[in-house]
Amino acid sequence: MPTSPDFTGLWIPLVTPFHHGAVDHPALTRLVKHLAKAGVSGFVACGSTGEAAALDKSEQLAVLDTVLQASGGLPVVMGLSGYHLEQTLAWVKTLSQQPIAGLLVPAPHYIRPSQAGLQHWFTLLADCASQPLIVYDIPYRTGSQLTLETLLALAAHPNIRAIKDCGGDAAKTQALITDGRLQVLAGEDAQILTTLRMGGVGAIAASAHLKTAQFVQVIDGLRRGERVQAQQLWQPLPDLVQAVFAEPNPALIKAALAYQGLIHNELRLPMMAASAAAEQRLLALLN
Repeated sequence: MPTSPDFTGLWIPLVTPFHHGAVDHPALTRLVKHLAKAGVSGFVACGSTGEAAALDKSEQLAVLDTVLQASGGLPVVMGLSGYHLEQTLAWVKTLSQQPIAGLLVPAPHYIRPSQAGLQHWFTLLADCASQPLIVYDIPYRTGSQLTLETLLALAAHPNIRAIKDCGGDAAKTQALITDGRLQVLAGEDAQILTTLRMGGVGAIAASAHLKTAQFVQVIDGLRRGERVQAQQLWQPLPDLVQAVFAEPNPALIKAALAYQGLIHNELRLPMMAASAAAEQRLLALLN
């Protein structure tokens, strides 16, 4: 694990392939190696795109182990979530024994604590973790809004290093970038161009399972200041993003990856396979 983790570039929040109800580790290995060839910066295991809520802890550790083995030395971030503090701290301690680059951590879902409660939550987890935290600001999933003041307070913690920004507030995004203490990663795929132009360092983008090299070229080009070329490369990608998220994620990503022969098109309830119409619209953009 590097002493100063760098979360720049494109990170893929991996789907978790299934086959006959079980995690399909050969397919996961195949997928990670396929994406690594496209020039991604790293991977996120067991995020929301990975259907982590439908995986028990032993399955999550097995997924992480497979990703680490298949990544070819690329860094791997592990997602975690919860709202029971002691259980979450115990899980952080378990994950801290793994050779991961960081932990992607949202606010505790469902209970909607105060800003003071949120600050204590992230602080305690960061104190406990051996690896740095990426704060996952996604209020439409957690029910909790992290204010700019709270995020700036968290930025003072030496073990809180980045933010996956799904907060939907451009002014807050710009303020965090201007402050400079947290690396700002676009978490909404449609906002990659905007976030990078504002000074963000990269993205954690589920839709980049598809046309991965093109997403890499957009992000790398923007970071080099090649705005015109990056804009041209970006032009077709918003339609892809819209098609990927037309139904609950990761149904359409899995349908497309199955079409490419990389995985089986299987999800765990309550997630359902994508409709045929939505699948055809997405596949038309890939051909």
